[in-house]
Amino acid sequence: MTFKEEAYEALGKVIDPELGVDLVSLGLIYDAQITDDGVAEITMTLTIAGCPLTEWLAKDIHDELIKLPQVKEIEIEIVWEPVWSDKMMSREARVQLGIH
Repeated sequence: MTFKEEAYEALGKVIDPELGVDLVSLGLIYDAQITDDGVAEITMTLTIAGCPLTEWLAKDIHDELIKLPQVKEIEIEIVWEPVWSDKMMSREARVQLGIH
């Protein structure tokens, strides 16, 4: 399993408390890489700018990724391009939230 696959699996346990759906299924995680020094670099977005849950999500992301043996540090980069839309969500997440 690649680091990206491991990271996505771990991040699938981080649930957005307002929506009740994990960050991966919401389509919020754009990339996950690891440096030779063990720094997990996560590129993600949020559903809205100024999301009040940013710090809470960052803590949960950290708590899940730090469990991976190769991860020593976590850096999260929040990007706004591409702009997130509900079309980035998994089919299951759209069904769960009643979006068709």
